[in-house]
Order: sequence, then C-alpha cells, then structure tokens
Amino acid sequence: MAFIEKGQEIDIEAIKAATQLSPEVLRYKEVRDQELAAIISGEDDRILLVMGPCSSDNEEAVLEYARRLADLQKKVADKIFIVMRVYTAKPRTNGDGYKGLIHQPNASEAPSLINGLQAVRQLHYRVITETGLTTADEMLYPSNLLLVDDLVSYHAVGARSVEDQEHRFVASGIDAPVGMKNPTSGNLGVMFNAIYAAQNKQTFLYHGQEVETSGNPLAHVILRGAMNEYGKNEPNFYYETLLNAINRYETMGLEKPFIIIDTNHDNSGKQYMEQIRIVRQSLLNRDWNEKIKKTVRGFMIESYLADGRQNQPEVFGCSITDPCLGWENTVALVEEIYTTLTK
Repeated sequence: MAFIEKGQEIDIEAIKAATQLSPEVLRYKEVRDQELAAIISGEDDRILLVMGPCSSDNEEAVLEYARRLADLQKKVADKIFIVMRVYTAKPRTNGDGYKGLIHQPNASEAPSLINGLQAVRQLHYRVITETGLTTADEMLYPSNLLLVDDLVSYHAVGARSVEDQEHRFVASGIDAPVGMKNPTSGNLGVMFNAIYAAQNKQTFLYHGQEVETSGNPLAHVILRGAMNEYGKNEPNFYYETLLNAINRYETMGLEKPFIIIDTNHDNSGKQYMEQIRIVRQSLLNRDWNEKIKKTVRGFMIESYLADGRQNQPEVFGCSITDPCLGWENTVALVEEIYTTLTK
C-alpha cells in the first residue's frame, strides 16, 4: 500500500496562464454570471437550462455542439438562459470506466493527468471565447477548484459527493452558483444539510491553509432521482416531491429557494428520450401550483450531437457515458419549452 509519484509537480498557475480570458471576454462573462445569479435569486424569471453532453470526451465534438447551442440560445434568450454542461470529471460507482477529460484527454489513449488538466482549461476557455456561452462543470475534486475557478460559471456537487464535508465547505466559499444533487439513496435531508452547510460560513483547511468562507447564498437543489436497494430507479420530479422540497426550504430558512430538475439519471432511468416527458410534466406542475412555479425554474438536460451512447468513441458527438438526446431532439425540446413559456 503506497502512493507512487508519477511525474513532475503540477504548476496550476502556469497551466492557467496559458488560457486567461481577455479583458473583453471577462467582462462579457461577468455580465452572464450576473444574469445567472439573478435567475437563481428570483430577480429574473427566465428558465435556466444547464445542458450538454454527459461527459466532454472529445474537444472538437463538444465545440461543434457548443456552436450550435450558442445559436439556439440567441433564439430563445428572452425566456431561457442556457449554461453549457462541460463536464470534465466523471464519478464512477466502483472506480472503473471512463473518468473524464481530466484523467484521459484522449478517450482512446492511456490516462494522463497533466495533459488532462491542460485539456480541461482549454475546453472551458474555447467554449467561452469561441461561442459566448458560459459553462458548468461538476466539482468532483474540490482540490481542483483552483484550476477552473476563473472559467466555470456553475458548479454541481454530485450524488456521490453531496454528503462529503469538504465538498460542502468548499462550496460555501465559491463565488458562483453551486447545485447540490440529492444522493443516490434519494434522501432529501442529506441534500438540504449540504445546502445549509454551503450557505453558511465555514472554517477549514484548504490547500494547506486555514481558510474562512463567507457562505454561498446561491447553493441550491438539483433533484436527480434515486436508486433503491433493489436497483430500481425512483424518480423525484413528481408534484408531491416538489412540494416536500419547497417545504424543507421554508422550514430550514434557507436563502434563495431554487430547484433544478435533472431530467436524466434516476429520473429517467437513463432512458434519454424520457427527458422530454419529464420536462413536459414539470412544466405542467409549474402551471398547477404557484409555489412550484416560483421555485422550480431550471432543468439539467443531457444532450449531444447524436442520440444515445456508444461503448467506444467511434461516432462523432455520441456519448461514451450516459445516453443523451441528439441534436434534433435537443432543438425540438428547447423550442417546446420556449413555446410553453410564451403562452
């Protein structure tokens, strides 16, 4: 049992220096980030869509998707605000499988963490500078936050990380929205305790220093469904679950109640076309209840260029992790959301 060093010490600042946003792009990003904060705070009533591939496995395919998504965003901007999923680190249930761009910048080659760190920066940088979209990523490794804190506009804490104290405490110091997913068990109490911890001041050790955070009022709920002990998925986007979650926001006195429904994972049973039905049902629930309408104002959607998934990276723009909506279905869904919101 040992830790074996496998290369030179990594200089994060040197990696960051190669992909710094220009002053002009940085100003544009700051405006978008302010709009995002206003949506989560309830000051802007647009619907938030955090959407993109399950995993960003191929730089050119992701950028092609980003270009198309940027054009789509322009068409629906008065009702919908899109942040693109650029997920570069993937949690694995048992440690096996593709772990994301950060581990394996070329999905057909051996892992390389140093090249992976550079690839992560470059991809977020290129999406922002070449398309004008801002990006979301999962904070799988809190210690790596410093790698992307100047680029990523939205951070998610996943179902397998949400109970971890370091994830919660680091989230409390991030100057950006952080979505907390319910754990795979579906226990909403775990998720709300994470939000409470993230919204409050914390003191802890981080990168070898004692730090104090100010608390993050933009920490919020992501409902992603659950898996029971028998391996059966249990959706949690239903009307009663939403009211239960809203009630917990109220009884715990948390700031800025905001709920995102993750339309894939255990809400869809990874049946990617079910994402369309889940969005439709959720929009109906908003119409039936004013509290739901005020609080459920976001969707997390997994989509890419091609429908479904593949085991090996053979089809350009087809997921190698969870199955995604293809581009035609993505456009149809976003246009349907827009039409529903304009009625």
